[in-house]
Amino acid sequence: MAGMNTAFREHVAKGLTTLARCWAITRADGVRYGFTDHDLAIEFDGITFRADTGLSAVALQQSTGLSVDNTEAIGGLSDASVREADIEAGRFDGAEVLAWMVNWVDPGMRWLQFRGSIGELRRSGGAFQAELRGLTEALNRPLGRVYQKPCSAVLGDGNCQFSMSSSGYSETLTVAEVDGLQVFSWAELNGFEPGWFARGRLVVLDGAAEGLWGQIKHDRFRDGMRVVELWEPVRGAVAAGDLVRIEAGCDKRMETCRLKFNNLVNFQGFPDIPSEDWMMAVPKQSGRNSGGSRR
Repeated sequence: MAGMNTAFREHVAKGLTTLARCWAITRADGVRYGFTDHDLAIEFDGITFRADTGLSAVALQQSTGLSVDNTEAIGGLSDASVREADIEAGRFDGAEVLAWMVNWVDPGMRWLQFRGSIGELRRSGGAFQAELRGLTEALNRPLGRVYQKPCSAVLGDGNCQFSMSSSGYSETLTVAEVDGLQVFSWAELNGFEPGWFARGRLVVLDGAAEGLWGQIKHDRFRDGMRVVELWEPVRGAVAAGDLVRIEAGCDKRMETCRLKFNNLVNFQGFPDIPSEDWMMAVPKQSGRNSGGSRR
């Protein structure tokens, strides 16, 4: 009952209540949805919580301390609300979720019962089932740096600090040919050596798959065409004429950081740690075996 205002608490204490659940889902791309298990739509905070989705929820498990609060929401798939294509494309992955108990007679009288994100999202038989995870779920992530030779940063993130908007490190162009949503080909892509975009990203900028991206596996010339192949297909429809951006890739080596990106000052690896075979070193009569620097 923590967090309830006086008016809501008094309404609950009456025993005979006019309460309904409302959920607001905000995807990473900013698209927002509102749902309610009431039989009529409810509006507050600039959101219309629709009643025609068949959405319902199981009991909310909440606890004190650092345990993760969790629940599930179940609803029907429809073109007007949650579409199967959007789930398949991953557009709801990690979306923010707010859940209220609301007095549908007076929506200003409400209680924010849950705040978290969508975890596992399953679909079958024209319906979806979403696992909702509380804010403490983020505490389950392992933190800290990894002691390894390759760089542990993601190209362009806060640790890397390289600006992907720098000239020569990305190219925006329209799709000429696409095969299986995985292989993209252009007759001309001048100014970039083969392999420049390998391990980079292809980001879709418009069309049905706008906002989706894929990791680049190969970047090479084949049969007079510049071919960019992804590790797996884009999870949305991409057609010739759609606008995409391809970004340079990084293989996490110190040499690449220095020569390709001129960003060695922000290299996050440990290139001088010895390899595993140093443990097999034994005294010997000939040759140098001083135990000094290996570089």
